[in-house]
Amino acid sequence: MISVKNVLIVLAVAFSAYLAARGLWWNSPVPHPLIVVITLAFYLATTWLCIFWEPASVRSAPHAAPAAPAADAAGAPAQHDDAAQGAADGFRGPVRLPVVAQILALACAAIVPTAISLAVGETSRLASFATWYLGGIGALMTIVMVRRRPWTAWAGIGLLTIASMVWMGPLNALALGLVGSIVWVTCAQLLVFSMDRAARDTSRLTRLQRAATGWQTSQVVRQRERRVQVQKALAVAGPVLTRTVAHAGVLSDADRLEARIAEGRLRDEMRGPRLLDDEVRAELERARRRGANVTVLDEGGLDDVDDATLGIIRAQLAEALRSASSDRLYIRTSPDERVAVTVVGRSPSVGGPSDEDSVDLWREIPHPGRA
Repeated sequence: MISVKNVLIVLAVAFSAYLAARGLWWNSPVPHPLIVVITLAFYLATTWLCIFWEPASVRSAPHAAPAAPAADAAGAPAQHDDAAQGAADGFRGPVRLPVVAQILALACAAIVPTAISLAVGETSRLASFATWYLGGIGALMTIVMVRRRPWTAWAGIGLLTIASMVWMGPLNALALGLVGSIVWVTCAQLLVFSMDRAARDTSRLTRLQRAATGWQTSQVVRQRERRVQVQKALAVAGPVLTRTVAHAGVLSDADRLEARIAEGRLRDEMRGPRLLDDEVRAELERARRRGANVTVLDEGGLDDVDDATLGIIRAQLAEALRSASSDRLYIRTSPDERVAVTVVGRSPSVGGPSDEDSVDLWREIPHPGRA
């Protein structure tokens, strides 16, 4: 699969191989060619290891952000991995270079310039096949920087600067490629910083978009619920309102009874819809027709109850209402973990109208499986 990451990896491998190949293009005798070859092999192995090596945890979970260690190899606080925030939204930036690869990269920056300078001899130290390490170590430290090890990368550039100036002289080192290597590493650090910032901003925008989508969905659901409630209200109260208008507000006792029942139905649908089914609605209407004052209230105790359990609770509620003869009925959900619905019935006491109503019905409907 062709991706930006794969293209960059191919370019890094090809460029490091090209820089190393320059070290084999001898145009004059080399006193120690074996040292040159071994040094080149060490450089290529280290560079490609830094390119390809990823921790096993990252390979096994490719969409997870790597955990940022507490400190860098140099002992300084580790750079915050801003790409970790974007990992939850599908972004994955370069992962941190393992410590072993860091050590090899620093060893390469310290050994390669000295080994090449000694192997080619004093007369060839400024030749192109002897100065390749200026670009080669610069490319290696650029890779280390991209792999989120800034202190290691700058330490390697420092070692390269010291060694190249010792073997070439300051002016020759700067003229032959040291400045370019410093610029590469600087640009890599700015690129990583910009990429992490873009990932962080993208992650924030994604979260905001999800929140906006969730809010919009909730509004659509609420509008739909309101439409359903309005339709129910029209179905229940429509006939009563039509008769009221037709008779200019002069209603018979039967019409007033129907109006009170319609009002009770609307209150039930608004206050306790999860308590209602056809059987419960029929029993509530029967209680109201015999003159009882019925209050239904759902305070959220049945929000997490599935439909099958609701069916059992409603059936027990209908049974309790069927046998009730109280003048006032209070039906409400219970906050208790074991009790689903409480049904309380009150009627005037025998002692007289001045006395308080007495409780003549108390029924607790338990949650199936919790009682």
